[in-house]
Amino acid sequence: MNRRRRISTKKKKISKRKPRKWSIKKARMISKKRYQMLLTKYSVKKKKLTLNEKKQLERALFVNYCKCIKKIKYKKNTKKGIEYPICNTSIYKNRGYKVPSGIKIKCRDYY
Repeated sequence: MNRRRRISTKKKKISKRKPRKWSIKKARMISKKRYQMLLTKYSVKKKKLTLNEKKQLERALFVNYCKCIKKIKYKKNTKKGIEYPICNTSIYKNRGYKVPSGIKIKCRDYY
């Protein structure tokens, strides 16, 4: 007996994934006391941050940046596109940090 394999003529469905959206309100944030301690530790330059502390501070700055953008963007009396330089200056540049590349695009994933 010859057994033949059946060749299926059905086409497989290709599913397109929607881009993932996260809530900025639900983003995990370190406490304000810890945040201030890390900022002062970074600004003193005498003490170096550990890798874990550096990640925590970068994440906290990112969350604050996105919150700043959302607050300014949806106010009625602000001009369109002005929120990015304002938040860059207030969150990163005034604290002596270099603004990460592509941060504007990463913030779009948060609603």
